[in-house]
Parts: sequence; C-alpha cells; structure tokens
Amino acid sequence: MTNNRRTFVVVHPLDDVVEAKVDVEALGPMPLTPSVKFSLLVLRGYLIIMGLLVLYHVLDLSGLFTHMR
Repeated sequence: MTNNRRTFVVVHPLDDVVEAKVDVEALGPMPLTPSVKFSLLVLRGYLIIMGLLVLYHVLDLSGLFTHMR
C-alpha cells in the first residue's frame, strides 16, 4: 500500500519571497470590446442621472422648489 497523501506548506504573505510588481506605465491602454464600451457608457449615464436626482432631492428638501398641493 502506497501513501498518496499530499502535503501543502502554508506561508504567511509577510514571510514569503517578495514578488516583482507590474509596471503599469509599460502596459499601455487596455483594449475594450464594444460590449464593454457600451456597458461603461451606460454606467456613466446611470451615475450622472442618479447624481442629478440626488441634487434635485437636496434642493427640494432645502425648500428651493415649491410644489402645488
């Protein structure tokens, strides 16, 4: 009978060998697919609309707008 157990050594990140960091300046621009560009454009539009709604709500709470009731 053979012993097929694997042993794994756990090394804490502070005790591990230092890795070389990636130089982000040398990477250049990341290519985006059309679907990713569209998704980012929709996200930008959504965030702008939500910001405008928050601004409107704050101005409404301050009493700047008068509503007919």
